[in-house]
Amino acid sequence: MKGKKRKFRGGLMMAAVIMVISLLAGCGGNNNNAPAAEATAGNAAAASPEAAATTAPAADPVTVKLQLKWVPQAQFAGYFLAQDKGYYAEEGLNVEILPGGPDIVPEQQVAGGSADIGVDWVASLLTSQEQEMPLVQIAQIFQKSGLVLVSKKDAGISTPADLKGKKVGNWMGGNEFEILALFDKYKLNSNKDLNFTKQGFTMDQFLGGEIDAASAMTYNEYQVVLESGIKAEDLNVIDMNDEGVAMLEDNLFANKEWLEANKETAAKFVRASLKGWADAIADPEAAVDSVMKLAEEGSTTREHQLTMMTEVAKLIQPEGFDASKLGYTDAAAFQQTADIALKFGVIKTASDVNAAYTNEIVEMAAK
Repeated sequence: MKGKKRKFRGGLMMAAVIMVISLLAGCGGNNNNAPAAEATAGNAAAASPEAAATTAPAADPVTVKLQLKWVPQAQFAGYFLAQDKGYYAEEGLNVEILPGGPDIVPEQQVAGGSADIGVDWVASLLTSQEQEMPLVQIAQIFQKSGLVLVSKKDAGISTPADLKGKKVGNWMGGNEFEILALFDKYKLNSNKDLNFTKQGFTMDQFLGGEIDAASAMTYNEYQVVLESGIKAEDLNVIDMNDEGVAMLEDNLFANKEWLEANKETAAKFVRASLKGWADAIADPEAAVDSVMKLAEEGSTTREHQLTMMTEVAKLIQPEGFDASKLGYTDAAAFQQTADIALKFGVIKTASDVNAAYTNEIVEMAAK
């Protein structure tokens, strides 16, 4: 809505400028000089193509549709902030940010042409690529996994080996593969050595003691547990990154056919988006301002979103990470994700990683 308002005001301003020019030409002291003035301007334009070019009307902004993985929250703050700060507009883009939800598959939206660029986890992209959807990753936003297993200390789960005999929850539906890789690392059979069960999208089962260890994202469900009154020191956390079984999560991907014809547009979008993410990391308060304007009323709190933004920043720009590499896809991390996906049946054949992602667009955006 804001982008449209700016465009409308810009149109009024342009109309006003044209009106003033017309009045000056028609009433500017001596009407008899008007034809001579027009001829002089025409001659000057012919003599100087550069001057003529500067008077040409600005091109209409190029529309780019971004499909999010989920509803508006700080997980996507960089895009909202880039929109609010006018970074997309500065690149000549009119970006439409489409919210996600439980019934929206970003890959399907992009493959079908309902969106140009999408946000999802890499495992989901690999599955879609195997199904021959014409998709390619153009940027990796989260450099680390946000998935952890959380348990209360009195459950006695200090290490992954302690999961034996326990009830372990996960949302399933494509979110379980890092957990399965963890089980595999510690030679735990998910059907025999423990009770691996479907977990709801709230933390009620964990808080009510129905499961011993619950899956949680560092920026969301783990914070919900803390907000419930349980102290961090009373919890044990198993981090997929520390265990070497992490899979890459939030990325940006595009339709190959669209990308082939719109590389410059894609680079402009990525450049503006990364600028928005850099600002969101530096100023979480401003980022959350942008989020709260779009979040469904009553669905969240500013405090929760501020905590989410702080935790998301740690995944996008981890400690020691070179900020100039924001958005780059790390070959080893992508390969690890693809290997885990193959091992646990996310994909049936090994991914051609060289075709699955490209850093070309990020490199163009950096110029």
